[in-house]
Amino acid sequence: MPAPRIPPIQCLLTFEALARLRSVTQAADELCVTPSAVSHRIRQLEEQLGVKLFGRADFSLTTEGSEYLAQVREALACLQRFPSRGATPGRRKLRLAVTPTFARSILMPRLRQFAEAYPEIDLTLQVSIPLLDVVAEDADLTIRFGTGRYQDVEFTCILKDEVTPLASPSFVREHGPFEKPEDLQGVPLLRSPLEPWRTWFAAHHLDWPEPADGSQFNDIGLMCDGAAAGMGVALVRLKLGAPWLDNGTLVRLYPHNVPSPHAHYLCWRAGAMERWECATFAAWLKQAVA
Repeated sequence: MPAPRIPPIQCLLTFEALARLRSVTQAADELCVTPSAVSHRIRQLEEQLGVKLFGRADFSLTTEGSEYLAQVREALACLQRFPSRGATPGRRKLRLAVTPTFARSILMPRLRQFAEAYPEIDLTLQVSIPLLDVVAEDADLTIRFGTGRYQDVEFTCILKDEVTPLASPSFVREHGPFEKPEDLQGVPLLRSPLEPWRTWFAAHHLDWPEPADGSQFNDIGLMCDGAAAGMGVALVRLKLGAPWLDNGTLVRLYPHNVPSPHAHYLCWRAGAMERWECATFAAWLKQAVA
């Protein structure tokens, strides 16, 4: 008689998370998968076991589900205890494609924490181009910037931001004061397809067209450097612009922020999150930038 087949570990992890959180959305967020993936894994587990694990829409457990949950948690706890602290874990390779300014402003200041927490993971960073989605084909995980409508990969939002005009202190002294939005009229506005001015114009009820003249940048970091050099006013996401604001090379022109229509997303191919190093980095990154 053949031995019963052990359920996939991702199904067991999903069952434990859903039983604890009682929310498909929260379980998906914790596991860095889509809600549909959570539902699929639970169905797969129930079909393999031949029992119903959840009884109602509020994800309360059936009697069989409660009994199985105790066994699953005990088994997962055993797995977490090994290898022992004295053992040397095998090296894991993880290739990450990341947009340049996100890497400079968000990832690099935090990356030492990841290296210290997970010394067994060797991380390789590669550059991707925002919006154009030009990435290294061999990347395990990719950080994209855009609207979040990706058909070819699974993804989760990791960072939303707000935009506001920034300029160098000397530029403000020369062209200011900037007391109301209309004071930007006639001032050199730096342009980028990554952050159109129309978002800020519309929020301040300015019926102005998108600037067609002036310096243009396809990288927010380069645009911040241009603004810091006095080339004009840049519309910048505050979290990405933090290094320039912190060192005083850029200053805010107005106190109010406007939500950016775009965000940063962590993306991966189907099945990637079954690898421990991918799931570990994804969970760490979401917590690090929260």
